[in-house]
Amino acid sequence: MNKKKESPRFRVSSNEAINMILRYVRIKVSEQIKAVSGIIVYLILFQALVLGIPILDASVIALGMVMVILGLTFFMEGLLLGIMPMGEEIGIRLPQKAKVHVILTIAFILGLASTYAEPAIGVLKAAGSSVLAWEAPLLFLFLNKYSSYLVAAMGIGVGLALVLGMIRFLKGWSLKPYIYILISILLGLSLYASFHPNLKHIIGLAWDCGCVTTGPITVPLVLAMGIGISHVANRGGENTEGGFGMVTLASLVPAIAVLILGMMFSAQVPAPMDDVSFFAPDNHESVNLFDSVSEMQDYAISKASYPAQLNAFNASEDDLMAYVAKIGSSEARLREVFTTLDNFRTWLVQNGSIGIKDQFSEILTLEAEGVAAANNPLDDLDIVTYISRNVSSALRAIVPLSLFLLAVLYFVLRERLAKADEVLLGLAFALVGMAVFGGGIELGLSKIGDQVGSNLPVSFAPMENHAGRSIIKGFDKELVNVAVQPDGSTTEFFYYEDHGKIKVAKFDARNFDEIRKLYRYVPVRGPLFGRSPYSMAGILVVMIFAFIMGYSATLAEPALNALGLTVEDITVGAFKKSLLIQSVAMGVGTGIMLGVAKIVWNIPLFWMLGPLYLLLLVVTYLSTEEFVNIGWDSAGVTTGPITVPLVLSMGLGIGTQVGVVEGFGILAMAFVCPIFSVLGMGLVVNLRRKAFLKEYEPENLELTHEDVAV
Repeated sequence: MNKKKESPRFRVSSNEAINMILRYVRIKVSEQIKAVSGIIVYLILFQALVLGIPILDASVIALGMVMVILGLTFFMEGLLLGIMPMGEEIGIRLPQKAKVHVILTIAFILGLASTYAEPAIGVLKAAGSSVLAWEAPLLFLFLNKYSSYLVAAMGIGVGLALVLGMIRFLKGWSLKPYIYILISILLGLSLYASFHPNLKHIIGLAWDCGCVTTGPITVPLVLAMGIGISHVANRGGENTEGGFGMVTLASLVPAIAVLILGMMFSAQVPAPMDDVSFFAPDNHESVNLFDSVSEMQDYAISKASYPAQLNAFNASEDDLMAYVAKIGSSEARLREVFTTLDNFRTWLVQNGSIGIKDQFSEILTLEAEGVAAANNPLDDLDIVTYISRNVSSALRAIVPLSLFLLAVLYFVLRERLAKADEVLLGLAFALVGMAVFGGGIELGLSKIGDQVGSNLPVSFAPMENHAGRSIIKGFDKELVNVAVQPDGSTTEFFYYEDHGKIKVAKFDARNFDEIRKLYRYVPVRGPLFGRSPYSMAGILVVMIFAFIMGYSATLAEPALNALGLTVEDITVGAFKKSLLIQSVAMGVGTGIMLGVAKIVWNIPLFWMLGPLYLLLLVVTYLSTEEFVNIGWDSAGVTTGPITVPLVLSMGLGIGTQVGVVEGFGILAMAFVCPIFSVLGMGLVVNLRRKAFLKEYEPENLELTHEDVAV
């Protein structure tokens, strides 16, 4: 009997194994450093050198960026080892072993679960802090109290998109009719919403939600299932471009779902108003936007004007001061309401009574003596609470999705998990990576994006420079002068010395503590380019910055490189990978530039998106099916884990400074423009291909006597 030959075994020492692991980790970490470092360095240098504003909380941001790099390394590796193999296996086996209704049910649940697992969802929730409740009540409600409803609507939208996509693959239908119908519905809903006082403020949110859903978890799963089912539906044929188009549907349907959700709740919130009316004791609708009365009072103290704060406490100053005194007795509670001690100092100087200023005189004196500046921002970071919050978020996102994929494999498909140890390791990597990456977004990407966005308007408009704030001791009101304007109005100002130069500063009575003779001085800078506010030179600088940011961030997206290779293969080299990448990057850069322009000039989003999408429908009609699938999906893969947090936080930061109600819509513009550029290049490629083929048609060939003889 012949003995069965054993496969050769390779033995390595522990040192060799450790070196191999370290080399592998070093390669993976270096990939993420290359993807992240370029755009971050660009943002820091622009703010420091062009705007001349130092980076605040630099140590916290540095920690956040390290967490982003490490988190992405673990997360992407976890996707490749754990989640992606299960998605690919389900995509291939599901149409072979399951009936249509089972396929559609699984597709819906998968879309819902993958949405909850997207790391960028948390960025939307964090955006709620920049929206004022009285200016956009419905938007505030969705980003705060009803954020769970918002995420659920997005998840249902992605689930329905996957159902529509599966039906399309199984029936062999074209993507074009889907696009015509969905875009028509979206534009119709947006047009209606643009004339509603509350709904008009969620248009940007709805369109941006469609971009957020197509992140690093949803896109690979959707593409894997789409291509697998498309392959089976084509009975193993070579035409697999039908696997594309799923990402497009997963972007459009959630936007529709959010707009419909807004229409359902619009009657339950008050109309936009000023903050004094919003917090009036007889306005009972305002309380419905918060979980409790105390939460509403906390919000009024931290965000509203002093008369509005009084209204939140039934016009009782004594009740207001007693409430603030209770807050100040606990540092944790104080930071919960005011975020930072500096914000609390500002409130004390501007609104505090004599009694409460005496109670917290030490806090006021600390800043006057310059002690506050010596604090390390890392010392204020509650590490334990912070880690536990991000770990729990990662568990809620990854565990249900993983269990669902495993359940489908074992109970529906009756398939054993190939390389189970590797898959489980991948899931652990994804869990750890998402927890760390989520923290990195909060501490690093969102912070730097918000800082740059908040400081960008100094290019074209005067802005308060809070980094240069100081407390002037012994301030004498007699030093304040009055300037008379041509219309008869007056402006109070005073002279001060700054590094040996005499400058003029506007006097704000709210920042003057007459009892202690303390004046909280915040210098004003800008515009840096041009002499008048909203100078075209300054706005041009902002537009160039936005374009370069969008262009460079897109080049760093790993999903785009993978798409480029697929496109080059499908088109047999006619549409090169480099051409696709450049087309998409130019489109994203242009889109972000237009999105910033929308915020700067406060242009209603619909009047920018509407004409673009109507024109895009025409271009889609003229394009071939393969380029329609590729072009529309290319927009979805660009809104990745780096681009989304940066762009969202930057847009909200700009919006806060220029005084617009909300800063959403940049992602929506960054979505539509790449479709134009890719479809446009596709039309050019097709024309060249037709011209080449026509040149070599028999009737166009001139045969010589030698050719005939041969």
